[in-house]
Amino acid sequence: MMTSRRFAIAVLMSLAAAPLFAHEFWIDSKNYQVETGENIAAFTKNGQNFKGIDLAYFTKRAARFDRVDADGTRPVVARLGDSPVFDKPVDKDGLFTLIYQTTPDRVRYGTWEKFQKFADHKAFNTARAQHTARNLPESDFTETYIRYAKGLFAVGSGAGSDAQRGLEIEIVALKNPYTDDLSDGLPVQVFYREKPRINAQVEIFERPPEGDVVITTVRTNEQGIAIIPVKSGHAYLLDNVALREPVTELAQEIGAVWETLWASLTFEVR
Repeated sequence: MMTSRRFAIAVLMSLAAAPLFAHEFWIDSKNYQVETGENIAAFTKNGQNFKGIDLAYFTKRAARFDRVDADGTRPVVARLGDSPVFDKPVDKDGLFTLIYQTTPDRVRYGTWEKFQKFADHKAFNTARAQHTARNLPESDFTETYIRYAKGLFAVGSGAGSDAQRGLEIEIVALKNPYTDDLSDGLPVQVFYREKPRINAQVEIFERPPEGDVVITTVRTNEQGIAIIPVKSGHAYLLDNVALREPVTELAQEIGAVWETLWASLTFEVR
């Protein structure tokens, strides 16, 4: 049971993470592989280089929080301030998925240079030209963003398949990282509004059991597929971000001139 002191700490940690708008958001765990009936303890994290702050669960920040197993998809029952956000035994053998979608948030850019650095990092190669064509201000403008995170876990055998789960932007593993032969890499497919994202950057964060995280990028092909080189015993965070003009209602409501959608997929290789 969470004490008032632990709850206060969780709140402060979550508030402290608010400025990390340009950083990744993902579902993480110390153990992606558990025996049937054992607990999965999963955290939502915000940070860089596959390292970040644990974010406590807040209802107003969660638009969707689901679990997927052999019985199908159902909501996760979480309490205000929970950290880890999921800490339960899982009785069904097979591939287990957690899905977490945030509510829209916003960030204000004081200078164009700050936004350009973000655009370069995420390979938004036409951002400058689009910004100019829309006659947007060079400073003091707002971006709104939503995060769509999936975590894949192995319970017992870990058998099963990932699939599209109805997220607006999503990374789908086309092979099972816990059961399939990945000697030629793990193929993943990126979707935006259920259609493949072509020539989109996928950032790969590879975390070995010991040592530093290695960061690389690949691009999707004409089917939205990218091949991720993987190693046994390593954990992975995959990240893909889309930039778009916000709908009129959203732009008027919060004054945003840009909107970003962030997809992440985390897993370990058996």
